[in-house]
Amino acid sequence: MPAKRLNWIPLMTAALALAAFSVHSEDLHFSAKLSGASQLPEPTNSKATGELNLTVQEGGKMISYTLTVTDLQNAATAELHLGSPNINGPAIFKLFPAHGGTAKKGAFSGVLAEGTITAADMLGPMAGSPLSDLVDELRAGNAYVNIHTNDGMDPPDSGPGDYRKGEIRGQLEMK
Repeated sequence: MPAKRLNWIPLMTAALALAAFSVHSEDLHFSAKLSGASQLPEPTNSKATGELNLTVQEGGKMISYTLTVTDLQNAATAELHLGSPNINGPAIFKLFPAHGGTAKKGAFSGVLAEGTITAADMLGPMAGSPLSDLVDELRAGNAYVNIHTNDGMDPPDSGPGDYRKGEIRGQLEMK
């Protein structure tokens, strides 16, 4: 009887190894709900809202993203930043406009930006870092998205949709 029990050990070891591998190969998901109430240093009265969804894929070699907004006026830029919920931090990736795109004039609802992030795309203090460093910051809750708007008229904050310091913001959290 003891010899038959020993036959199960290699099978159990293989099953446990396979289970551990599948856990590590699953995609990680993060999301942020954006609003004017989350904007720093002072909340805005913006009626715009948004959501950023990130998925860490390919064993952490790429992050795909989709940024959607509702009732946003004059979208100028959207950036991923390092920072905790109560701190403004440096931009580390430009979500919008991407690849030489331009700002959106007027009202907009829908997908504002989508694409992928690789280590080569990171800016500021994350430039030259492996993507795993960004994933570590995401897991620690140290990243947020900020959308800036601009009505194209001076002075800043002169009219509807003109929040050059940021209109809506959301902290990324693991799903």
